[in-house]
Amino acid sequence: MFIGQQPKAAILEDYARYVNPGRVSVFKMIGLDFIPGRREGVWLWDVDGSRKLLNCRCSGGVFNLGHRPPRVVAAVKAALDELDVGDHMLLDEMRAALGKRLAALTPGDIQYSTFSPGGAEAIDVAIKLARAYTGRPGIISVHKGYHGHTGFALATGEDSFRGKFGPMPPGFTKVPFGDADALAAAINEQTAAVIMETIPATGGILIPPDDYYPRVRQLCDQWGAQLILDEVQAGLGRTGRMWAIDEWGVVPDILVIGKGLSGGVYPMSATCHRPHLDRFFQQHPFIHLSSFGGAALGCVAALAMFDQITEPGFMEHVQAMGERFEAGFRDLRARYASIATWRRRGLMMGLEMADARMGMALSPLLAQNGVLAVFADHRPSTLQLMPPLIIQPDEVDFVLEALDRALTFLEAHPEMLEMVSALSGALGM
Repeated sequence: MFIGQQPKAAILEDYARYVNPGRVSVFKMIGLDFIPGRREGVWLWDVDGSRKLLNCRCSGGVFNLGHRPPRVVAAVKAALDELDVGDHMLLDEMRAALGKRLAALTPGDIQYSTFSPGGAEAIDVAIKLARAYTGRPGIISVHKGYHGHTGFALATGEDSFRGKFGPMPPGFTKVPFGDADALAAAINEQTAAVIMETIPATGGILIPPDDYYPRVRQLCDQWGAQLILDEVQAGLGRTGRMWAIDEWGVVPDILVIGKGLSGGVYPMSATCHRPHLDRFFQQHPFIHLSSFGGAALGCVAALAMFDQITEPGFMEHVQAMGERFEAGFRDLRARYASIATWRRRGLMMGLEMADARMGMALSPLLAQNGVLAVFADHRPSTLQLMPPLIIQPDEVDFVLEALDRALTFLEAHPEMLEMVSALSGALGM
């Protein structure tokens, strides 16, 4: 009914004419003019049926449960008989139910949730809340971090994203990730919040030293700053734990989640915070409004998603599939000098290449071998691998075999790296 209403060539032409011609040009240039048609589980099929890709990008975790997960789809279909998006100004039964579920699942005494359609808006809510509660202007983020493309979220990021839009709001500074001494030198009595991704994805799937987050928590407590952790990509089982920060036993003041909260079906994000911060919202209960934040249908999708990922054995499966990938990485590294190392927690994985251009080169090569994966924007030497959490052993092996073929081709054709350099220059990267 919806897929393939027009030939692929006509869809590409309409997209270029009416949506984004630059994007069409880039995808054609790298041989990835792929238009998702049928989608199911870990797989995407081109709209013309010519090929399929195993999705190891997952839109950063949107498709944690794969494409069109049956339980979530069934819940939303059933809800359509009774519900709509709801009115964000009114009280809502589904929003209350999801808030209660989050309070039970989030770390420590985190209790309250403010809902948004997407992660960047949820980050904006977190920064506004921290500034309003503390009365301070300062926000410290980390180099190579990423929190979205809107408002305050954009101001926390790198100039490669924000530099083209003129002056950013004042009060934003950055420190290196994983360096608690650098944070200690930057934080002061004007700092409202320290914000970072628990595991920076766009920065290259970076894993901090074991004592890093306890020290960050101590510094925030010492200076009265709020600790905001962005788990839009790292949370909801991606690392084999419900929350990535659980590995370090630290409770943030604000936890931001999204992407996978949607169940891959309905846009959802949440800014979850501890009770002391809610004093501000109690004084100003209508200070933040979002027409589609906490839509009733989205809450239904999120609740169905939680039903699945909290089932016995789910996290153990994520850990087992991550270990299967790691065994494959060890084998590949023994045979290919182009692999420098890898970083991994659960199924949040970064394959570090010896040459910065190799991560970029592997993306189109993997697509030719049936796998969708991208390099880390702020660390192009890293190939990001974030498959659906429901991936099965034979599908893990498919990805590893595709990597094997792509690496064989890359090492046999070093001229590809020069092509990558020329392409990145043409794209202004």
